[in-house]
Amino acid sequence: MDKFSLDDKFSRIADHWRPRIAAEANGQELKLIKVQGIFPWHVHEKEDELFLVWRGTFRVEFREYVVVLEAGEGLVVPRGVEHRTASDAEAQVLCFEPAATRNTGNTVNEFTAANGVSI
Repeated sequence: MDKFSLDDKFSRIADHWRPRIAAEANGQELKLIKVQGIFPWHVHEKEDELFLVWRGTFRVEFREYVVVLEAGEGLVVPRGVEHRTASDAEAQVLCFEPAATRNTGNTVNEFTAANGVSI
């Protein structure tokens, strides 16, 4: 039951698009992600994803529209919905999702990160 600082944890992340687990509760993981550029299109067939922006501006793109999130704003992407994420400049994002959810959903590519990496 130790408290943690998001600023401290984000300061230890040097790479982009590689989620790090900051906390776990009830089968869910809080993943911290530094993002910049464009992440590939993908679908999570069985998992919803909740994104919350800590720092910067972050886009969640769908085939028909785009949602722009600023610091303090969040969005739930329901399971089964194709999407990609993007940020023109580095942003810091929290992602809440079931444990062991693959970051690239139904695809495997150079963006696929190892599961279970904590910070």
